[in-house]
Amino acid sequence: MRKLLLVGGLLALFSLHAPVVFAVEGLSANVSVTNNYIWRGISQTKDQTAVSGGVDFAHGSGVYVGAWLSNVDFGDSTNSEVDLYTGYSFKVDQFTIDFGYLYYGYPSGDELDFSEIYASVNWAFLTVGYNVLVDSDAGGDFGDADYVFVDLAFEVAKDLELAFYYGRSGFYAGGDYSDYGISLSKGAFSVSLTDVDDNAVESGYLVAVSYSIDFDL
Repeated sequence: MRKLLLVGGLLALFSLHAPVVFAVEGLSANVSVTNNYIWRGISQTKDQTAVSGGVDFAHGSGVYVGAWLSNVDFGDSTNSEVDLYTGYSFKVDQFTIDFGYLYYGYPSGDELDFSEIYASVNWAFLTVGYNVLVDSDAGGDFGDADYVFVDLAFEVAKDLELAFYYGRSGFYAGGDYSDYGISLSKGAFSVSLTDVDDNAVESGYLVAVSYSIDFDL
């Protein structure tokens, strides 16, 4: 949590010395710190701390764009991840439908960048989504990999959310695996427990404790 204190100090310093600006409707930012950055059941930081942040712009029409940055550790020279995305979200009766394009960039990595298109449908406590590979620097073509997931989220007390998820990663070249987990969130804090069904991918349960701050710009 030492990095959390550092982030808080930097935010406080910025607020004291930043020039006066006008807020932009629809523009927001986020900062987060966690003991383990987990993506689809696999640690992206070799079970070490990650600090991340992003900026989003959501238009009233439902169109949105954003960027997100985090440190990573794959055991090589790769040390950062930069995601860029754009999409469109809208409602039909009680359903929220979201689809878009997501680019995963690794500036210091070697042929690691890839992109996906995604779509999801949310109703009350249930979200179902699907991601499919568009292209990758490693030679992957459209449809060579995909990911399908189901999320269930319930408010069990005031501002306290309990969530469950299950995901399935599929690969044209083989090596499919499932990941699943449970999380409990209270305000800015969340705790999650995840695992995968293939010990060749990751062994043992992974626990992540996170603190996130969201604010308008």
